[in-house]
Amino acid sequence: MKLRPFFVTLILGVIFLLSLAATSVYWILKPSPLPLLAGGVNKEPITAVFLPKQAPVMVSLLTNPDRLDGLGRFIASPEKRRRSHQEIRTIEKTLLAKTGLDYQSQIQPWLGEEITLAVTSLDYDHNPNNGIKPGYLLAVSTKDQQLANEFLQASYSTEAIAGTSDLVFESYKGVNLIAQENPNLKKNTPLSATAVVGNMVLFANDIQVLKESINNVQVPDLNLKNAPGYQKALNTINDPRIGIVYTNFPALSAWLANLPIPELPEITQTLTIAFSIKEEGLVAQTALIGVSGEVSRNPILSEPVEAFSYLPANTILTATGTNLNQLWQQIETGLDQDSPLQQLLNRSIGYLEEPLGVNLSKDVFPWVKGEFSLGLVPKAEGGEADWIFVAEKSPDVAIDEVLKQFDQWAENAGYTVGNVPLLDKTVTVWTELTATVNPNQKSLASLEAKVNGVYANVDDYIILATSIEALSEAISAEFPKLIETEEFQHVIEGLSPDNDGYFYINWQKSEPILTQKLPITRVVEFGVKPLLKNLRSLTLSSQGSQENIRRATIFFNVGVE
Repeated sequence: MKLRPFFVTLILGVIFLLSLAATSVYWILKPSPLPLLAGGVNKEPITAVFLPKQAPVMVSLLTNPDRLDGLGRFIASPEKRRRSHQEIRTIEKTLLAKTGLDYQSQIQPWLGEEITLAVTSLDYDHNPNNGIKPGYLLAVSTKDQQLANEFLQASYSTEAIAGTSDLVFESYKGVNLIAQENPNLKKNTPLSATAVVGNMVLFANDIQVLKESINNVQVPDLNLKNAPGYQKALNTINDPRIGIVYTNFPALSAWLANLPIPELPEITQTLTIAFSIKEEGLVAQTALIGVSGEVSRNPILSEPVEAFSYLPANTILTATGTNLNQLWQQIETGLDQDSPLQQLLNRSIGYLEEPLGVNLSKDVFPWVKGEFSLGLVPKAEGGEADWIFVAEKSPDVAIDEVLKQFDQWAENAGYTVGNVPLLDKTVTVWTELTATVNPNQKSLASLEAKVNGVYANVDDYIILATSIEALSEAISAEFPKLIETEEFQHVIEGLSPDNDGYFYINWQKSEPILTQKLPITRVVEFGVKPLLKNLRSLTLSSQGSQENIRRATIFFNVGVE
């Protein structure tokens, strides 16, 4: 068995448990004011002491899975109770499918309040002759150390009876280590080395990984728990939590690419995410370190921008905020051009620029210094979805000259530029004219016009759209708007009113479009499919910076109908 897919499955399983927790709480908290309204526990992963500072990724569940399962027992609907219980049991079986273990009989009796999965190193033995061997660690707290030891002893005895045992027993710095030495046996048992350290049971893919973990505990300067950046990030997140995810982006990128060292080891970019249960859904508070030039600043908004009020109710994706030009400059200068985050962002921008034939950072962003909103709106009859872009006019921007430049680009691209009345406005339309001939009457021809873009000058805003229909929905008071919908009001309840803007996706409606237009979405969906199963929408809101750490909150609306 290959270790990488196995370990990815384990990590995603923990994330799935987080999503199930939020789903259950959505059902429960509406009718009942349970203590879970606090969101989780006020603690950080104990197991961070076993990990090195440069660990690529750590995922920690800070509560016993049975507590999540217990939430479903309070659900009034029997169908939902069975569904919640079955989903958790299914993920438990999936996680243990390759280990030969049974959760309820072998693990549940001694399992404590923390489960941590981590990639500890990119190549634990640093031997170029045997390939790249990442280190993997599963650390589990126990509520009964004796039962945990009995479980391990029973496992070894079973192997001995079956004749498959090839075990090595070693004492290292006062800790008893047990591992399978035979490489052929390791393939069938991915986490083949074990140790009990205090109330923690450790499983690793090699005894060397366990030794390094013990070294990290005994030399505090080596471990992640005492890393200054990690502690600074956690100190900016005050809410109780049920889980923590930590990633070192350069190291994570190297692990995904199966490299022995990061391509740019001098880059420091880390992201810490704390998951909390709220009545509205699952909230992830993030702390990003490694954005150069970042200074401490408070959020600049206390309510959604007025430009947002033009987006129709059926908008499935939107980004809103202020001063798009400044925001982009901060991103360009703050992230190294070769960093994984910058590369991902550049690819996404490229997908938007290609059909438009413009350079967004040079042609559009510089004149958007006030409010802005961008929305993706599906057509009622199907087909290509429409984009709507709303930008506030700034006193120091000659907007007429900007619009003339837009018209010139359209004409250079072969479009016809003209004005037409729409409702009580006069709008400018870019059309592609084609002459068609009736094959049965070759002497007769007709002229067809395809609208490729349209814009309107409305009060303090310029509104651009890819169709007349989309623009009419934006400027007509008769069409309901996204900000007025119950869905988006629910989103706002789950986020702080103080922010720098929103990025919102109605996942259930946008997923088919996004996976078609952005290939990277397919990878993301495949990787976190269990989490997305019950996801209605996802909203990201920036909260400024604190101690040179960029803060944001992600709200997962995971309620189930």
